Order: sequence, then structure tokens, then C-alpha cells
Amino acid sequence: MVYTLLALYLAAWFPAGQGVPATKPITVSAAVSLTEALTAVAEAYGRTGGHVRFNFAASNVLARQIVSGAPVDVFISADEAQMDVVAAAGLVKDGLRVDVVRNLLAVALPNDRAHTFKNIKEIADPKLKRIAIGDPTAVPVGVYAKQYLEKEGLWDAVQARVVPMGSARAALAAVESGAADAAIVYRTDVRISLHATVAWVVPIDRGPRILYPAAIVRTTTVPSESKRFLDFVRGDVAARIFQRFGFEIASPASKAPAKRKLS
Repeated sequence: MVYTLLALYLAAWFPAGQGVPATKPITVSAAVSLTEALTAVAEAYGRTGGHVRFNFAASNVLARQIVSGAPVDVFISADEAQMDVVAAAGLVKDGLRVDVVRNLLAVALPNDRAHTFKNIKEIADPKLKRIAIGDPTAVPVGVYAKQYLEKEGLWDAVQARVVPMGSARAALAAVESGAADAAIVYRTDVRISLHATVAWVVPIDRGPRILYPAAIVRTTTVPSESKRFLDFVRGDVAARIFQRFGFEIASPASKAPAKRKLS
């Protein structure tokens, strides 16, 4: 009888084949550009007994969902502005906002028209009749793309040919399907594409600062599990996974960002 009770206890706390206590599942809303990398991170996290449910979408959509009351435990945004939206609504737990990874912009072309740009001015080539980017009024990758093109003095030359999309992945899909002649997306997105190739990677010293902050949402019902996952995301195992997918790890100096003025 004692052995039976012990077996039932262990079965409840130690999932088969893992040998570690199971934790309550958490819901993570994350930028769609993190899909493959975070899925791999969650697989590694699962081996520690953790369980994650993901909601992947454009960061502006996720921020709006959280502010509207969606039951989310952890938010990982593709830019600081959307995290600021959630913070301004009082929905980020104090002291539990950290920067996780960085990314770069890249110009993607269809495989059947692939070539390498000598410089970014080639984006203004009249042959590129449709240029897909995230919606520059809302979607982080589109905001980044517009900022970069304005900095290079190219926005006015291409604006009429810009096709605004709902996310970086939607912009990339337009190139992959042939619906667009080029796209400005994240470098990490093009790396995993089978039907598009990189024509230009925006140099880090010329492009916008693309930082992915993460935070625990104040309304979480599983704060300890959420903190455990966030700590794992910032650890060495997750870092190696992110790097494998082309992300750069945020520097320690970026882990305590200065408060930003919201407009």
C-alpha cells in the first residue's frame, strides 16, 4: 500500500521520462518572428518539466490583446514601443521586464530573381514594382523599415510601391509567392525561407535598434512559473538556440532600459 501511494505521488509530480517536477502551463504571447526559435526553446524548457502555450502574432496585435484583457502570462515583443503600450496600461509586473535578443533587417528577393545588392539604393530600382513591408503605421518590422529607408533618403522613392502587410511573415510570404518583388523583413525570417533569399542585410550601425523585450504580465495567475520560464529564456541553453536561428543575445547593458516617454 505504501509503495502504491508513493508511485501515485511520483506519477503526479514527475512526468514519464523526465524525472523532474511538472509546472503549471503558462501562456506566452510572442512576436511571430520568434516562432521557430521559441518553439525550440520551449522544447528544451519542457525537458525541465515546464509547459508553454504560445500565441504568435504581430507585436502590435498582441499588445492590443493584452490591454483588452487577454489571459497572457508572458509577453515577448519585437519592439520596445509595443511593450511600452502594455506597460502604460499598468500590465507589466514591476521589475520583470528584460531584453532578450536583437535582430537585423534584411531585403528579401524571390529565389528565381535572386541577386545581391551592392548597396541599399538598389531597392529603388523601378523593376521592383511591389515592395512588401509590415504596415509602417503599426507593425514593428514596418516601422523599422520605414525608419531605415527615411534615414537612407529612399522612402519617398519607394513609398508608392510599398505594400503594407500585417506582419514580417506576411511580407515574406508575399515574396515567396511572387506577389511582391521584394520585401524588407527580419534577417532571421529569410534564413528559414525556402523560396526567398537575402539580397541585403542592413548594417547594425545604419539600421534601427531592433530589440525584443520580454515581461511578465501583471494579471498572470502563475507568476512563479512565468518567472521560471523568463529566467530560462535568458539562460545559456536558450541563448544557444536563439543564436542558431540567427538572433543576437541582448547585451547586459540593455537589460535595464531607461523609461521612455510615450506619445
